[in-house]
Amino acid sequence: MKSVVSLKDIEELLRNGGSLESLPTDALFTPSARDRLRDLRQGRGVPGARSAADAASSGPAVVGKPLTSKSSAGELESFFKSARCHELKLQLCEMGRRLWQRAYVDGNGGNIAIRVGEDVALCTPTLVSKGFMKPEDMCLVDFEGNQLAGEKRRTSEILMHLQIMKKQPRAVATVHCHPPYSTGFAVAGIEPPTCMIPEYEVFSSVAIAPYRTPGTPEMGKLVADLADKHNTILMANHGVVSWSHNNVEDAYFKMEILEAYCRTVLVAAQLGKPAQTITPAQLQDLLKIKQSLGIPDPRIGLKECELCDNDEWRPGVVCAVPVKEAVSAALDPEVEKTVQLITEQILARMKQS
Repeated sequence: MKSVVSLKDIEELLRNGGSLESLPTDALFTPSARDRLRDLRQGRGVPGARSAADAASSGPAVVGKPLTSKSSAGELESFFKSARCHELKLQLCEMGRRLWQRAYVDGNGGNIAIRVGEDVALCTPTLVSKGFMKPEDMCLVDFEGNQLAGEKRRTSEILMHLQIMKKQPRAVATVHCHPPYSTGFAVAGIEPPTCMIPEYEVFSSVAIAPYRTPGTPEMGKLVADLADKHNTILMANHGVVSWSHNNVEDAYFKMEILEAYCRTVLVAAQLGKPAQTITPAQLQDLLKIKQSLGIPDPRIGLKECELCDNDEWRPGVVCAVPVKEAVSAALDPEVEKTVQLITEQILARMKQS
């Protein structure tokens, strides 16, 4: 099987002083990796290509040590006003604009967070439309939800984002919004069916968390408990939250992938024919790619016959694995005769009485 090269692989190669010429010529490149290579070969940098994970590990450049909730007020304020933090604020504004333009949020709904230190995150404010945020609107919080910097109040649902980051140390960015088709599945309490579209299988791992009041610790815990094996979580009667181990744009991409998939599934269900599905063997290949990208999925390691469980999907999507026909055990003729005789005797006695 050909090796898979991701954006993360390319960034690590560049950080370690490696050459692009050392990449395998026959490798499979993820879409983001191809875009990065194109920009590098054209002599352009990519805004925001440096991941939030790098930002978190290096700490604020102006301080020279990792940022934590125990950092002094001066250090926190210095980071919050630094050029690097401004770049992250711009990324939050950009992702918010995309959410709003695609109608994944309405009113002032939705929220986004980026891990910027050991137990510190940058997040969007409350009561501000995601389509019209400005860098100066952003907030700095610790992992208990206490606001450390920023003029506007932090999002009321920050606890969910922080609980995901605490539960899943690899999570460097989180996005929450209300995309209509995906949220429709969340309201119905149905996980989208599997084995249908490769991009969804490779980049998404979806589960449903029960409903609790938004912004409460209970809601955050139910979502965070699923973050070990799922990177995109439907929140019953509410919306969707996703996390990424790469950067905030990648967390946003998971929303685009899920919403497009749910919309496609609903269209396919209206065409009057059973949907064609990917075979378990083909799905195994996709899961290998997924594992190489560092994306969690509870199906990794399962047998082929266990991969395509779509029982909850009512329009009739079924697994491509042939179902073994049940062998009906016929009764022995003598047994049938005895049962018939006993039945006749019971009926005769009922008539006499």
